[in-house]
Amino acid sequence: MCRSFKVISEVKEYKKDCLINEQIREKEIRLIGDDGEALGIVSTKEAMDIAEEKELDLVMISPNAVPPVCKVMDYGKYLYEQTKKVKEAKKNQKVVNIKEIRLSPTIEEHDIEIKANRAKQFLQEEDKVKVTVRFRGREADYSYKGNAILDLFVSKVGDVGIIEKPAKLEGRNMILILAPKRA
Repeated sequence: MCRSFKVISEVKEYKKDCLINEQIREKEIRLIGDDGEALGIVSTKEAMDIAEEKELDLVMISPNAVPPVCKVMDYGKYLYEQTKKVKEAKKNQKVVNIKEIRLSPTIEEHDIEIKANRAKQFLQEEDKVKVTVRFRGREADYSYKGNAILDLFVSKVGDVGIIEKPAKLEGRNMILILAPKRA
């Protein structure tokens, strides 16, 4: 008797290509027992009988091998362990956020200082900062002012951040990306 398990959508995404029990259509397979011992090349019918006898599932773990490799195991437990591994890997990842600070070409120095202090906070929290100078109308003709503003901004946050992507004019915006300094 083969057991069927309710598969969670998250798990389904992880192992869609994993064939189990009756889904395996090969004539002969290389079988690995539930204890990890190689049982040799057997017919699929024989392998299904062994799996049913132990009340476990027959899972194809290597479909590209000749003949394909199948293992007798508890499929539900296998999926649970795989999702656990995926969650553990996600836990160890560091998500890098990009915070944006917008400036205008007519900004005063005190306002730049306030925005620079906010950028310092973002950089100390290990986030990247995208500094954008937005040009409106005829202001775009004076892009050199944008460079001056960004240079002043970088000088104020230079102790906690470094330039990852230098200032570049993209359309009506001049963009600069700052990354936190590594200790």
